[in-house]
Amino acid sequence: MTDSTKQTQPVVSAAEKSSPESPQPWLEELTPRQIVAELDRYIVGQDAAKKAVAIAVRNRWRRAQAPEEIRDEILPNNIILIGPTGVGKTEIARRLARLSGAPFIKVEASKFTEVGYVGRDVESMVRDLVDNAVNMVRSEREDEVFPTAEDRVEERILDLLLPPPLPAPSPPPAATGTPTDPVEDGGSSDVRPLFVVSSGGEIEAQEHPKQKEEIAGAEMARYKRTRDKLRVLLRDGKLEDREIEVEVTQPGFQILDFMQQPQGMEGPDINLGEMLQDMLPKRTKTRVVHVSEARRILLDDELKKLVEMEDVVNEALDRVENHGVIFIDELDKVVGERSQTGPDISREGVQRDLLPIVEGSTVQTRHGYVRTDHILFIAAGAFHVSKISDMIPEMQGRFPIRVELKTLTQADFVRIMTEPENALTKQYQALCASEGAELEFTDSGIEEIARIATEVNDRLENIGARRLHTVMTTLLDDVLFNLPDIPNKKIVFDAPEVRERLMKIVEDQDLRNYIL
Repeated sequence: MTDSTKQTQPVVSAAEKSSPESPQPWLEELTPRQIVAELDRYIVGQDAAKKAVAIAVRNRWRRAQAPEEIRDEILPNNIILIGPTGVGKTEIARRLARLSGAPFIKVEASKFTEVGYVGRDVESMVRDLVDNAVNMVRSEREDEVFPTAEDRVEERILDLLLPPPLPAPSPPPAATGTPTDPVEDGGSSDVRPLFVVSSGGEIEAQEHPKQKEEIAGAEMARYKRTRDKLRVLLRDGKLEDREIEVEVTQPGFQILDFMQQPQGMEGPDINLGEMLQDMLPKRTKTRVVHVSEARRILLDDELKKLVEMEDVVNEALDRVENHGVIFIDELDKVVGERSQTGPDISREGVQRDLLPIVEGSTVQTRHGYVRTDHILFIAAGAFHVSKISDMIPEMQGRFPIRVELKTLTQADFVRIMTEPENALTKQYQALCASEGAELEFTDSGIEEIARIATEVNDRLENIGARRLHTVMTTLLDDVLFNLPDIPNKKIVFDAPEVRERLMKIVEDQDLRNYIL
């Protein structure tokens, strides 16, 4: 989407966003307070991190409203989220990805330290971002033309169910003034028979062309009535099991699947696989499928015809350059005390390769060249062993905003299990409801679960809210196994019940180490 088009889009309120009739707004179009409110629906606490992310995302929209002469000079303020594991760093990225209408991708910094990479292929994050943007824009364009594609598919299915009648052959022109012509200018309009003399001297009577037209008109009217009846049956879903023949395009040659470009060489000029696929003839074959399957095949074909991929790619590249967001998780895994030997050399190499991407460079992708100057980078890491100061100075300067996330307390665990829309208690209640059972957690039961999770975190490694998953899984293990056979379908967990099921494991150090 171009900047000029982006500027004209109004800011959509949170109330309008929740309406099913209103279109999904871009995350940038929400105010910082609305962005924080959206994150509050799924993430407990961490107000400082939510605030910093909301301001950085909103600044993308503000930059689009700035005068054109200064717009390119406004660079994004990249962010580093610092905090122990399980406090919500990755969850913030996941929710941003679902809320954002702009291209968004989350990558793991640790994958760039694998053997054979040594940070060399860090540009793959930009290529993946472009692919996501192309899929996003194509999906939006397909939604726009979907009603038209559905109408076309319906007509094609009707043509397959009831082929149109063949047109009648055109009659030979008759000589002017012959007795077979109808009398014009008020004369008799009776149609006289037409006699044809064959080469053998035999005389055959044929229908007059006007009679043929009347017969053809009657057949066409009957055909239209039958087609309308089939249309009603098709829309009512009564023809879904009818079998029809459709032509489908076979997938490309398998040998092309092995002709992948080397890492870092996915540019458009050397995309050998796609180039050969365009040169080779398309192979089609006829399949006998049900109407329901034919609708899916034909709909995909019609959408490809209606969506212009060149426009899709151009808009996707513009969105990536001006509104793209890359979340780099586990950044601390490529940071260590600087030394001249050992694996730290590899880590510094990863940082040096990440630096031009974050600073701003041109990356070659299979869809074209992309500038990363205005892509927003949000990094996250625990930084237990290493510190921010262990990063190379150039990387430190590219992340000017640093936010420290707080360690979760027992009160936070209680809120995590009750307030978010995707709380663990609500998830397990939905699972039990599928078996016709009712699962209930009392307030005292939830507080006891939070207390046990906090205690285990203090005694063992502190893994934050992820400890709730292990505690809840252990608590409900027997219930979920015996649920189909339990006669009483109402299950209540209060504080005594939770203690009875978990205290033995919590008090036994060996069981605690291996189970919780």
